[in-house]
Amino acid sequence: MSFYDLTIKDIGGKPLKMSALSGRRIMLVNVASECGYTPQYTQLQEMHTEFPEIDIIGMPSNDFGNQEPGDEKEIEAFCSLNYGVQFRLTEKLKITSDPHPLIQWLTKKELNGKMDVEIKWNFSKFIISEQGALVNYFPSAVEPFDDQILKSLNVNI
Repeated sequence: MSFYDLTIKDIGGKPLKMSALSGRRIMLVNVASECGYTPQYTQLQEMHTEFPEIDIIGMPSNDFGNQEPGDEKEIEAFCSLNYGVQFRLTEKLKITSDPHPLIQWLTKKELNGKMDVEIKWNFSKFIISEQGALVNYFPSAVEPFDDQILKSLNVNI
């Protein structure tokens, strides 16, 4: 299965086909509204503005510390009001038990062809190339504008 074979619902419930992002660099981030890393929303939005060639996709989940208790409408309102988020957000996802197929692809080498990853907390980051290949994974503490992430995204710094 290719990354581009995957589909997820956006925060409004509409299908988001990864194939629609073919040829673009992508950073997927599992997000939560009540996490110590939640201020990273500011950097993610800044990145979205500064690098329009990068698609940033926030994937809300309540799987780590119950830090995303709201429904999709509450999540969208929180992100918009508190952080001015304009990048894509998905439906609320399961990560640790019965993970969404997108999460399975991101975390299983047998599917992504690159690496096995254990997501340990909110604000983990996955970089996808223009060809739909998993390039790299970064844990929560690595901030969006970290040099390693910018290098993986192949942006001019």
